[in-house]
Amino acid sequence: MSKLIKPRRTGFTVTSNKIIRDASLSWKARGIFTYLWSQPKDWDFYETEVMRHATDGRDGLRSGLKELETAGYLKRLRTRNEKGQLSGSDWEISDEPMLASPVSDKPMLQNPMLDEGTLLNTNPLSTNQLNTNNTKDTLSGKPDLTWVVAVRVISHLNEKTGRHFRDTPTNRRLIMSRVKEGFTEADCMQVIDNKVADWKNDSKYSQYLRPATLFNASKFEGYLNEPKHEEVKGYGGLDF
Repeated sequence: MSKLIKPRRTGFTVTSNKIIRDASLSWKARGIFTYLWSQPKDWDFYETEVMRHATDGRDGLRSGLKELETAGYLKRLRTRNEKGQLSGSDWEISDEPMLASPVSDKPMLQNPMLDEGTLLNTNPLSTNQLNTNNTKDTLSGKPDLTWVVAVRVISHLNEKTGRHFRDTPTNRRLIMSRVKEGFTEADCMQVIDNKVADWKNDSKYSQYLRPATLFNASKFEGYLNEPKHEEVKGYGGLDF
């Protein structure tokens, strides 16, 4: 079960023109947001319950949620039970982008920011590089913005390990593949934190604190579900 977190406004649904006029979003994404925004604060629900209130189906709902997360209007944070097992998620929504740098009327997601408000500065890329390094979704032909998550995750890995992994197509591809399988940015951060806690001070295993190992398709979920280490907080992430 998920829980919705939003500012409290009663009596009617008031929505900022920011999201209504955000041309980077599809009409579908804006409709999904409006439905969620109309619900009461701390509303408990399941994704399947939301799906039943429109004709788009599960894939349509998820692609719309993906757009909202990419643009910063939605954050989904994984929650765990007392045993450290994944038990649900909290969906935090806002009609203003929840990004450290405000999104313009035609957002380009330039200079992505960490949720703590710290500008990514590990192997920094220029604005032009960030834009031109974007890729296309092979099915829709639209921009594939999962690369934004990859940039943030690589920065987090460098911060935690003191290394300087580059934002290369190979490293991006590993992270983007996990995101497209349904894992979130917070999951990627959690795997890094888990394995840094296990390996950073181990001369034998510290060499494996690298993208090729941490985001390996056959190992990633196992690393994520290991006994919980320090809680990962504040990562908005994309959940595709």
